[in-house]
Amino acid sequence: MIFRQFFDQTTWTYSYLIADPDNAEAVIIDPVLEHISQYTTIIENLKLKLVHSIDTHVHADHITGSGKLGQLTDCSTVIGQQAKVECVDRKVSEGDKIRFGSLAMDVLYTPGHTDDSYSFLMKDRVFTGDTLLIRSTGRTDFQNGNSEQQYDSIFNKLLKLPDHLLLYPAHDYKGWTVSTIGEERHFNPRLQVPSKQAYIDQMNALKLDNPKYMDIAVPANLKCGLID
Repeated sequence: MIFRQFFDQTTWTYSYLIADPDNAEAVIIDPVLEHISQYTTIIENLKLKLVHSIDTHVHADHITGSGKLGQLTDCSTVIGQQAKVECVDRKVSEGDKIRFGSLAMDVLYTPGHTDDSYSFLMKDRVFTGDTLLIRSTGRTDFQNGNSEQQYDSIFNKLLKLPDHLLLYPAHDYKGWTVSTIGEERHFNPRLQVPSKQAYIDQMNALKLDNPKYMDIAVPANLKCGLID
């Protein structure tokens, strides 16, 4: 498997390129508009064919590059069924598979950060979007976020996965690049709670400023990032 991790320093966003080395089909997860040339350069260098561009949810902190990548590469654009985005090629639901070459991702519905948040599971790794971060969890105070739903997504779905699975989030603010399900179970401070209500109380007590680019990013991402 070909795997590359990209980082946007302005919005602390991770994007991921995964490809089947045998037939060169590739997917990208959570692309950032400003890094389109970086993605297309490595796709060209490695002689890959981008077949899917996937957003884990409608982002509030950066503008997606999915729409532009669709125009440039003819890849399909993908997001969760609950997203109020009509310009994508495919909306996925829990239990669906996203295939590329001999590889596939299982689609997991993991709401809480937003009501359209999804994670994507492979045999050795899981891409958790903003639901489960490294030593943290995504905020739940806008875009129909819900702390109770996030607790269920994390404790009753993601933490039921094998401990050895690599965990790749959509963001990190402290320099972490990868974790595992087991590490987060044991060392993530937000997960060391005795009950669902304790988790809800913890999340509801957070006092966070809105993302800097929220008023620009959300409307743009409802249009797949295809703005002037």
